[in-house]
Amino acid sequence: MNPNTFVRQLSSISFQNVFNPYADTCAVHDKSNAPSTRRKNLRTYLGAIHAQGADTIWMGRDLGYRGGRRTGLALTDEYHLLELQRFFPGTTFTRATIGSPVAERTATEIWAALRAIPSQPLLWNVFPFHPHVPEDPLTNRRFTVRELAEVDELNASLIDWLDVKRIVSIGQDAAVYAKRFGVEVEVVRHPSYGGVADFRRGIAALYELKEPHVGCGDAQASLFPMS
Repeated sequence: MNPNTFVRQLSSISFQNVFNPYADTCAVHDKSNAPSTRRKNLRTYLGAIHAQGADTIWMGRDLGYRGGRRTGLALTDEYHLLELQRFFPGTTFTRATIGSPVAERTATEIWAALRAIPSQPLLWNVFPFHPHVPEDPLTNRRFTVRELAEVDELNASLIDWLDVKRIVSIGQDAAVYAKRFGVEVEVVRHPSYGGVADFRRGIAALYELKEPHVGCGDAQASLFPMS
C-alpha cells in the first residue's frame, strides 16, 4: 500500500446517502475542485504520518458534516488545518470549501488533546466517509453493516502499512470494530453528548499526563489548551 493507491481506492467507493469527500462535491459549500483538494490533503497526511513512524491510531466512528466531510481528514475541522501543517513541517493542507471556515466541537477537543501528548497518532475513522440521513446531506447517521463491509480491507491495509501497535478508540462504536485487527485497543469516552470531562480523563490516563480537575475549567484548559 501507499498513499496514492489507498486514496484512489477510497475515491472509487460510492453508496447512496453517503458523501465520499474524495469523489463527491457538495453543491452548497464546496469549491469546484474540492474532491481533488481533499484527496491531496489525505495523501499528504498519510505520507507525513508514515514518515514520522506513527504506530498508534485514534479511531472515531465516521466523518461529520462539519469536520471531515469538508476537510477530508478524520477528526479534523477547517480551523485545525494550519495547526496540522505545524505538526508536520513542510506539508500544506488546503480548504476545499467556500465561505467562512466551520468549527466542529469534537475536532476541537481532539486537537486540544493532541497538543498535550508527545507524539502524533494517525487520526482515522471506522467508516472513512460521511453517512447522512436520506435527502438531508448535512446530517449525521450511523453507517450500515453493508457499508462498513466495503471498507474492511482498506482499513486492514492501512493498519498493516503503518504496523499499528495500538488503537485508541474514541467511543464504544470504534472499540467494537477495532478489536478485529488483533492489536492493543484502548477506549476513551467520545467527547460529544456530555463526554468532554471523561474524554480528557481518559487521554490523561493513557498518556500519563497530569489529570485535569473535573469541574474546574481552568485546570482542564491548562492540560488541553483550546485553539
